[in-house]
Amino acid sequence: MDPLLIARLQFASTASIHFLFVAVTLGLVTLLVYLQTAGFITKKPVYERLTRFWGTLYVINYVLGIATGLVMEFQFGLNWSGLSRYVGNVFGAPLAIETLVAFFLESTFLGMWIFGWHRLRRGVHLALLWGVALTAYASAYWVMVANSWLQNPVGYEVRDGVAHLTDFSALLANPTLTHALPHVLGAALMAGGLLMAGVSSWHLIRRTTDYALFRTSLRLGLVAGLLGTTLTMGSGFPQFGAVGAVQPTKFGTDVAEAGLLERWTGQFGPGDYIPPEWTGVPLELMMMIAFVLAWGVFLLPLYYRDWIIRLRFPLYLVLLSTPLPFVALISGWLVREVGRQPWAVYGLLPVSDAVSPVGSGTLLSSYVGFTLLLGTLAVVNWVLMARHAARGAEDLALGRPPEPPPAERPAPAPVPVHA
Repeated sequence: MDPLLIARLQFASTASIHFLFVAVTLGLVTLLVYLQTAGFITKKPVYERLTRFWGTLYVINYVLGIATGLVMEFQFGLNWSGLSRYVGNVFGAPLAIETLVAFFLESTFLGMWIFGWHRLRRGVHLALLWGVALTAYASAYWVMVANSWLQNPVGYEVRDGVAHLTDFSALLANPTLTHALPHVLGAALMAGGLLMAGVSSWHLIRRTTDYALFRTSLRLGLVAGLLGTTLTMGSGFPQFGAVGAVQPTKFGTDVAEAGLLERWTGQFGPGDYIPPEWTGVPLELMMMIAFVLAWGVFLLPLYYRDWIIRLRFPLYLVLLSTPLPFVALISGWLVREVGRQPWAVYGLLPVSDAVSPVGSGTLLSSYVGFTLLLGTLAVVNWVLMARHAARGAEDLALGRPPEPPPAERPAPAPVPVHA
């Protein structure tokens, strides 16, 4: 097999699996902030129980998501040494900021939030969750800064065969970032909202005894999913113009007509500089799913007198719609990443020059091993989340009040000793 093909397949597998973890993390943490803030303001027990329930699912996804992220990080050094060597000075800067500033802080805040239940003041405990959310968004921002530079390299110059960063502000103003970031954040909220609504629908279909609990999370999940869908669509369609201006080949523009074929052929040699035609399929699928989910607006009138629950068939529709955001997420990732081929860095570094000079046997072994590892982590994650979701909110370890100390018992009377 072609070593380049194996390397690309391996990165596609690891990155797409990790991307699903990230989306659930961003979506659920946003909803958790709302739930705990509402509980802090209203002091209603239902919000604390919901925070504990969905917080458990969030922690499971976060912990296993870290493992998938670490596996993905190995890709750049193991399989893409040409990318690291040529553009590491630029591409690595936002990733380093993401790791040092965002990720470490996020993990610290989350650990303090997990173990701070009933030990910290309620306001301090809530502030920690806000810190988790803000650093999670900061982490997503810096990752998107790095990825956007691969889509449209700006603010650099090549010296001695290596790209060097010359204008850091150009990375932050990259036109492929300004629309892509809200698009990704909206998709994450859409996924988190539909996940919450789907689990809540399942419990309500089974006529759970926690009717009020899952009624609340159903409403919240549907509203969040609809807001996420709206943000995703509103930031998605403008990308056709913004991305098409810097990546004319992504949406079907002829390379020769764009005046790029002659320049690229002279610089990199003869080659196929047109992305695969099949990338139009995930693009259409992603848009179709967004339009389908947008129909959720017609469920809002059914909130009146809980008709959405009484009629029951809307609950089945919501439950069946739960996987759709994740299909849309993978489709969008394929359009963004495969649509810029054959470039690792668009117009600057072909993937053939970015791949590590190793044999196909080594790459194949790495591909099989990493894919099995990530596949196992993904299966474990969803099994654990499904089990805890099905168990309900009756007995949750997260946030469980500490047991009172046993009552002191009177010391037994001394036994008289007879001489």
